[in-house]
Amino acid sequence: MSHPLTRVLTLLELLQSNARLTGAELADRLDTDVRTVRRYTAHLRDLGIPVEAERGRYGGYRLARGYRMPPLVLSNDEALAVVLGLLAAERLGMGTAAPVSAGTLAKIERVLPHALREPLAAMRETLSFTANAVIGQAPGTGVLLALAQASRARTTVGIHHQSWRREHTERDIDPYGVVFHTGRWYVVGHDHLRNSLRTFRIDRITSVKSRADRFTAPDGFDPVAHLTSTLAQGPYRWQVEVTIHGPLDEIARRLPSSAVTLAAQPTGVLVHARAERLDGMAHMLASLEWPFTIHQPDELRQALKDLAVQLTAAAQRKPEELPQ
Repeated sequence: MSHPLTRVLTLLELLQSNARLTGAELADRLDTDVRTVRRYTAHLRDLGIPVEAERGRYGGYRLARGYRMPPLVLSNDEALAVVLGLLAAERLGMGTAAPVSAGTLAKIERVLPHALREPLAAMRETLSFTANAVIGQAPGTGVLLALAQASRARTTVGIHHQSWRREHTERDIDPYGVVFHTGRWYVVGHDHLRNSLRTFRIDRITSVKSRADRFTAPDGFDPVAHLTSTLAQGPYRWQVEVTIHGPLDEIARRLPSSAVTLAAQPTGVLVHARAERLDGMAHMLASLEWPFTIHQPDELRQALKDLAVQLTAAAQRKPEELPQ
């Protein structure tokens, strides 16, 4: 950082990123002395940038309150983080209703120097993911931000909600938290209309209005745990109970928390799950490396036998037996 102009620009970036820094702190970060820092701040003032200096033991330098620099200044690492974040959000289905990801990437690339623009473009064009892209119904940006703000401020909101049956209702809720799960956004909280704890898909909320009332969330309430538990108890055809004779932590990493509940037992892990089709449950159990014991339903045993017949036939099939 030997060039004076580089130090002046770095000083500006430091002042933008910190509420206040002392002359000694700035000198240390710029690898110079306090006297030179004063000269650099004078350069910034000459350019019309309002740098304020406070004297005294707790004094320092800062930008004037309310002042914002129009240009966006990103380091190489920061630019890479933004690009990767946008690509990952699009892949995971975390976008909002407006198609902003492509436009944001284009804006960032336009203002970057050529030496950084080309490597980031290469990253965007060549990056691959092992998981398939998630396609979910995106919520409105204003709705999502309003619910997040109300959750943080602990204020009640009125929402206009459309159910999966396309029934429209207006109700007040106390939003305990916003959760993103497998391609969809949810808000978990107390529903005043039903006087109960409820979960709403945010893409089905068309408007949010702030209320003057405030609320207190239950102590230790975990929105993520509540959501995954609620989804695991959905209206499925089969209730499955199986003991997997293996370690709890390893099994928990292998099985989706949205589909099962786990309880440690002396002989292994008791798994409760709900399934619409037993063949899918059979495939999941067969993919595990631990033995298991089926408690219910008995129909799951037949599903496993059918899968075993398919696997045996596949193992015995020879290339010359393939249809032409």
